[in-house]
Amino acid sequence: MTKHMILPALAFLLFISSPKAQEKVVSLPEVTVTSIALVAPNVNKAFKKAFPDAEELSWYKYDKEYLAKFIIKDMNHNTLYRKNGVLKYDISYGYEHNLPGKIKEMVTGVYDNYKITRAINVKVTDRNIWVVKLEGMKKYLTVRVEDEEMDEVESFSKAETQN
Repeated sequence: MTKHMILPALAFLLFISSPKAQEKVVSLPEVTVTSIALVAPNVNKAFKKAFPDAEELSWYKYDKEYLAKFIIKDMNHNTLYRKNGVLKYDISYGYEHNLPGKIKEMVTGVYDNYKITRAINVKVTDRNIWVVKLEGMKKYLTVRVEDEEMDEVESFSKAETQN
């Protein structure tokens, strides 16, 4: 009985270790892995200076840079730092009440029949951009506000419902 079990097992091992089974080489695309990381002291110092009120902070290593995810005043932030401590960008996600009054007035003045559903703030070098998501009766819109100029960047019609 054991001979009957050993022979098939031996044949299977020879099959999987044969050169034909190992000939095929598959190349996968390069993958960037993010993970919770220890932060360089100069990055940590720059972060604490720029965002002293940050809560629920998590750091991730992204290639040679550091990504901080945190919350300030109910806005979720994703902030990327170079390894030398220079801030590359800060993107924060919030809602209508997070918009500065002047930006909110500008958007609601033009889109008074729309409800503000999201407010996203992108800060890159000297630029401060607000991306505002709106919902109307028949459309979804995305508006970009920068330097007191407003542009409609997306428009989607809602699907019509049948009664």
